[in-house]
Amino acid sequence: MRQLIVVVKPFKAQAVIDAIADLEIEDCIIREVKGFGRQKSYLGKYLGSEYEGAFLPKVEIILWVHDDLAEEAVQRIMRAARTGRIGDGKIFVVPAAWPETLEF
Repeated sequence: MRQLIVVVKPFKAQAVIDAIADLEIEDCIIREVKGFGRQKSYLGKYLGSEYEGAFLPKVEIILWVHDDLAEEAVQRIMRAARTGRIGDGKIFVVPAAWPETLEF
């Protein structure tokens, strides 16, 4: 079992989800996060004044797949999320034990 932690730009999140929708995914969590990387920061305007924001909005998708599907999932995610610009995202692949869980 592999855990994939995917961080992408918000406007690419739906494309990533659509790209992996037909894979056999055990579980998936999606949440809004903020990140800081090589993009550094951005300059924005609010009510006529400029401000600098250090953290950029991102979407984090955490999913669990079987070992034999991990590489296929990574390739699909990269194709769906890539824009060719800096800050497209990150994918972390972590070995995961699948413990017995209680569903409620």
